[in-house]
Amino acid sequence: MNKVDYETEGVLFNIQRYSLHDGPGIRTIPFFKGCPLACKWCSNPESQHPQPELLFKKSDCIRCGKCLEVCRQQALSVNNASFIDRERCIDCGKCTQVCPTQALEMKGKRMTVAEVMRELQKEENLYRRSGGGITLSGGEPLAQPAFARELLKACKEKGWHTAMETTGFATTEVIADVFPYVDLALTDIKAINPAVHQANTGMDNRQILENLLRISFMTKTIVRIPVIPGVNDNTEEIRHIVKFARLMSHVDTLHLLPYHTFGENKYSLLGRIYPMGDVESIAGSKMELLKKEVESSGFHCHIGG
Repeated sequence: MNKVDYETEGVLFNIQRYSLHDGPGIRTIPFFKGCPLACKWCSNPESQHPQPELLFKKSDCIRCGKCLEVCRQQALSVNNASFIDRERCIDCGKCTQVCPTQALEMKGKRMTVAEVMRELQKEENLYRRSGGGITLSGGEPLAQPAFARELLKACKEKGWHTAMETTGFATTEVIADVFPYVDLALTDIKAINPAVHQANTGMDNRQILENLLRISFMTKTIVRIPVIPGVNDNTEEIRHIVKFARLMSHVDTLHLLPYHTFGENKYSLLGRIYPMGDVESIAGSKMELLKKEVESSGFHCHIGG
């Protein structure tokens, strides 16, 4: 293995501990900031922008005015529809340092591989005892390829199991560079039809599907299907995805992830409108029907991660 560059920097917006999903055993999940897709149902909208950004929780604001005094950009005002003028704001974070209630918060932190490893090592005994490890998530880890690669290399040096949640959107060079250090790939397939994918994520999926084939030949892969009303919540669309999954290597399991609105409140923190506010959750009976469709093709299938 090539020497790890522990000074490589990237931007994370969370490090989640004690996860029992997203791979075997007990896991820690560094969430990478930045994603080339803009899925309408995204439950982590704070992950989409690649740089740290300012969030505002109106219910916690006591109107003390301290933030207004330190904002040189004059980006904060009660006269702004969402308090923050995103055109003026430069995400310097000075307002968060004086906010007594943390109504203002910077989401995203620039860290080196060494700094992240110090955090991950806190649960090292749990990884070894449970057969767990580290799962890179996001956002899209491949949007920060050098950071993802060096972090994965550092984890492999420790002997930890590594996994990555990915859309598969990257160049072929990035795939070849990163996935030798990944033990398990958790790959999303949202739609096979390029037009459907483009309409709902803002991105064509031809390169994505080619990369998912490449990834599956490089490492064990689980295909995850976010089941979205009006997009792929029917047996015909699931059948198309299953047909593609049969072309992949090292795939014996598919996960069906039911649409949910858990991240809806985050959009208001960013001054944005949730694109799917009038969409209802999928009935359990329909999910069971889609599960049977997957299993009829010989795959193991789980509802949820």
